[in-house]
Amino acid sequence: MNTTALIMAGGRGERFWPKSRKNMPKQFLSLTDDGKTMIQLTVDRISSMVKLEDVYVSTNKDYKDLVLKQLPGLPEQNVLCEPVGRNTAPCIGLGAMHIAQKYNDAMMFVFPSDHLIKFNKMFIRTLQDASDVAEKNDNLVTIGIAPDYPETGYGYIKFDPQVTEGRSYKVDRFVEKPSLEVAKEYLSSEEYLWNSGMFIWKVSSILKNMEKYMPDTYNALKRIQAVIGTETEETVLEKEFYGIQSQSIDYGIMEKADNIYILPGTFGWDDVGSWLAVERIKKTNEFGNVVNGNIITVNTHNCIIQGEKKLLATVGLEDMIVVDTEDATLICSKDHAGDIKKVLENLKICNREEYI
Repeated sequence: MNTTALIMAGGRGERFWPKSRKNMPKQFLSLTDDGKTMIQLTVDRISSMVKLEDVYVSTNKDYKDLVLKQLPGLPEQNVLCEPVGRNTAPCIGLGAMHIAQKYNDAMMFVFPSDHLIKFNKMFIRTLQDASDVAEKNDNLVTIGIAPDYPETGYGYIKFDPQVTEGRSYKVDRFVEKPSLEVAKEYLSSEEYLWNSGMFIWKVSSILKNMEKYMPDTYNALKRIQAVIGTETEETVLEKEFYGIQSQSIDYGIMEKADNIYILPGTFGWDDVGSWLAVERIKKTNEFGNVVNGNIITVNTHNCIIQGEKKLLATVGLEDMIVVDTEDATLICSKDHAGDIKKVLENLKICNREEYI
């Protein structure tokens, strides 16, 4: 069976403003010392299992040229441009239809484009184990991350440790982002994993479940599949996609379907959700700072400071995020890193779209 991958790359990365912008969102930025962008790293790490010709990237038309520039050799027809964002279920369904059109059935990996993995060999081993489970019956497999602290910003997945399939566990239920107290309970129970948003299944399995649980979406996607490669594809895609209900794959299928299994991931995963992730990705200096660019620090401790060509000097700062670009500068306490997207909300209200 052929192994394929769908990379979801339509996000805006608002919490990485002002580096991440509408015309250059987070997944197309380099945040690691190797100079590779996040989407390049995502494709690189699966290259031993998936040929580039079998990688599909779901994005919007504004980012098509960026995708092709950063992933040379990727077939242009493998860049799936959604005319409008409709959450993960239609996105994944569209990818599955394109793969089904090419191979009828295949193993399908689904990944966000903006995660980082520290231990790639362990990650590949997990994917191989997940594929073994997904090949059986119509099993749908997800990868959960073993939590090491009570995170309130992630969804969780409860599994049944008594019911196994290979190295995976039967999923009991998906749960929303919890309060701190509930997150502590999840951590102590040892029966919950963070929801990573990574999935492994056969194309036939996910489409069968989509037909059962999301029939309207499935039928719309089938109408799109019927015209793939024809002159009317773009017209039909736009017409049908605007009419599709916006729904996550978790809510639309994973919370309802049978045969859901989860593999614990212990391969150094980071979802790079905000500027705070930079401390986990890069080494800090002797003062606890992560600095990049033309920077001078004086009595500055435990800060994230990102500059460009212009000299950026800090004096007496502690636990701060400072990001300087050509036309915008962010100064934010670490405690409020999650509120950076509110800056964009204000910019929209003030009609200052040039800074978004």
